[in-house]
Parts: sequence; C-alpha cells; structure tokens
Amino acid sequence: MQPAAVPTERSADMAATVVATMRQLGVLGLPRNYEIFYEALSGTNRELSLAVVSLSNRPTQDELDQIGRAFFAHNHGPGIVEHARDVIARELEEVASLLRSERSHIEKYGRILDETSSGLSNRSLLSQDLLHKIANAMSIATDSTIDHGKQVASTLRDKTAELESVKSKLEEYKRLADTDPLTHIWNRRAFDKEITRIYNSNKGILFNALILADIDRFKDINDRYGHPVGDKIIQIIADIFRTSIRGDMFVARTGGEEFALIIEGTSEDATYEIAERIRALIEQTPFTSSQTGTNYGTVTVSMGICMASEAEGPEDLYTKADRALYRSKVSGRNRVTKHSTMAGRAGKSWLLYKKD
Repeated sequence: MQPAAVPTERSADMAATVVATMRQLGVLGLPRNYEIFYEALSGTNRELSLAVVSLSNRPTQDELDQIGRAFFAHNHGPGIVEHARDVIARELEEVASLLRSERSHIEKYGRILDETSSGLSNRSLLSQDLLHKIANAMSIATDSTIDHGKQVASTLRDKTAELESVKSKLEEYKRLADTDPLTHIWNRRAFDKEITRIYNSNKGILFNALILADIDRFKDINDRYGHPVGDKIIQIIADIFRTSIRGDMFVARTGGEEFALIIEGTSEDATYEIAERIRALIEQTPFTSSQTGTNYGTVTVSMGICMASEAEGPEDLYTKADRALYRSKVSGRNRVTKHSTMAGRAGKSWLLYKKD
C-alpha cells in the first residue's frame, strides 16, 4: 500500500489540477466554481463530470451556474427563489392586467346592450333599415367580445403553464435542497424535518425508531487514500443503506461520514435486525478501485438504536441514539447497540465528538 504521505500529495495535485483547469478555461475563481470542477475532476459524480465535459472551451458563468443549480442547490438556493419570486410577481401582474382589460371590455359591451335596449323601448315604430343597423352593431360588439374573451383565455392558459413551470422548478429545488449532492440520499435538513414529524402524533411515537451510523476510522481512510476515495466509499455505503431498507423508510447522510435511518412500523428487535443486517453487509462489501484494482480493505460502521417511545422529543431521541452509537464505538466498533440495553443510560462522554 502507498505510504500515508502520498494522499496529501495527491490532494495537493488535485487542487493544482482544478485551479489549472479553471484558469485554462477562463473560469472565475469563485468557490462555487471550484466546487464544480473539484467534484468533476475527482470523478465522484459521473453525471456532473459529463455535464462539465460538455461545456464549451470558454464556459460562461451562466452555464456554470446552471450546473451548480442542478448539482449543488444548497449554494444557489437564494438565486433560484429570487428568480421564481420575480417571475411569479411579473406573471401575476400580467394576469391582473388581463382581467382588468376583460372587465373593461365586458362593461363596455354591457353599456352597448343597455343603450340598444333603451333605444328600442323608446321607439314606437322601427324601420327595417334601423333594425338591420342595430343587428349589425350588436353582431360586431358580440363578435369583438367573444374574440377578446378567447384571447384572454388563451393568454391565461399560457400564463398558467408558465406558473406551473415555475412551481415545478421550485419543487425540484426543494427536492435538491433536501438531497445530499454526493450520495443523492436525504441530507441533514431533510432529516431534521423528518425526525420532528415523528412526534406530531402518538402513532409516530409508538411505531418509529432511529438508527444512527458512523463509518469507523474514516479519518484514517481519508489520510491514507485521499478524499476522492473517501467520497467514493461514502457513496457506496449510502447506496447500501438505501437499497437495504423498504422504499417508505427514511435514510439520510447527516454529516461527513454519518448516516441516519428512521424506521417505521417495526419493533425494537426487528429494528436491531435491520441494523445488524446492514452492518454485516457493509463489512462484507469489497471496497476496491475499479480503475486501479487497489483494495482499500474492510470498511465497517458502528450503529446506535433508540425507539421513539424511549425519548421525550426529537432532540432527546437523537441524543439517546447517539449515545448508543458512542457505546458501539468504545466497545470495539463494527457493532450495533440498543439504547435500551445500556446500563444507567446516563450522560455520555464528550469524546463522542472526537472522530476516529
């Protein structure tokens, strides 16, 4: 295996490559641009790499920001929302103007009808020529009103389609804002909302459990093989979590190498079996480079479980599951601990926050 110093050199080489590539393409040295090229050149996100490769020799900032909005919504959220707000405000003003115009047109038509009715009622004798003129005037006024109404209806349909497009983009942004860009599972923002939802009903409290997981000795992996390898391992483990649970269960990446699963509708023993099955599957998964064949060794995770009924609220549930996770760490790692089995279940050491 490579000595520990090599990854540091590799990381430095990657940074230099990113800067050189951006300079060659005339890309501004903005943090959001650096993030795009770092992820693309490290090869951790194939779709992003393909998007960058398809850029012109002199990509504009607008083109880069389009990629950024697609893959790093967390950096572009304010701009997306601001643009949507402007579009909605403009479209609503145009709709209001159309409705005012339609109202004015209908009122005008109403006046013509009133005047015609009044004129007819005040005449005892009506010549054929006069009736013909009145009929022509009414026909023209009616056709004009119908045509105007059709134009308004058509324009309103267009405006509705444009507003639906904005709505769709906002919904997509919301999804991206709740998605971890590296693993494409839910992120901490989405997790915070989901864990709070548990305590909105007695059913949620009775039938939910939280599993917290942390990759063992992940700092050593990054130091030995470099961050691109670490990112790839995170992606593989995230995919194992995602494919090992039911589609209606919730899995999120809540930190660098930390994951959370919210399991609904199972007992504590069944939740433990789910966690244990995932733990064993990760331990048995080969972590090798598809390009070089390098074997990165066995990767394991430690887990902690707490039932929602054991906690007083979202923060307490997280704390107790975290405490169980810490017990797994200090007991030798690569294991699952239930909070209910911990003696005393009392305060944990602040060493929990010292990552290994």
